[in-house]
Amino acid sequence: MLVLITYDVNTENAAGRRRLRLIAKQCVNYGQRVQNSVFECLLDAAQYRILQSKLCGIMDAERDSLRFYNLGNHYSSRIEHFGIKESYDPEGVLML
Repeated sequence: MLVLITYDVNTENAAGRRRLRLIAKQCVNYGQRVQNSVFECLLDAAQYRILQSKLCGIMDAERDSLRFYNLGNHYSSRIEHFGIKESYDPEGVLML
């Protein structure tokens, strides 16, 4: 299933900047950054729960915000892209 993850981390202090880096690092491990604080992740149910748990463990619930949008397995018809950044196929080949 495709999950869209967005986050807003309070970076007024060093601890917040560290949380921001840690959340971004976890998201990079599971998906593709599509905007600064937005990731698209192809996950199975177990991976989804693991990632959600990791991110909630990093965030400060009093200062930060995480949002998970479950687009499901038939997500391709639910995504429209406009603008300069070229869209990618999350199930396609990724060359490093």
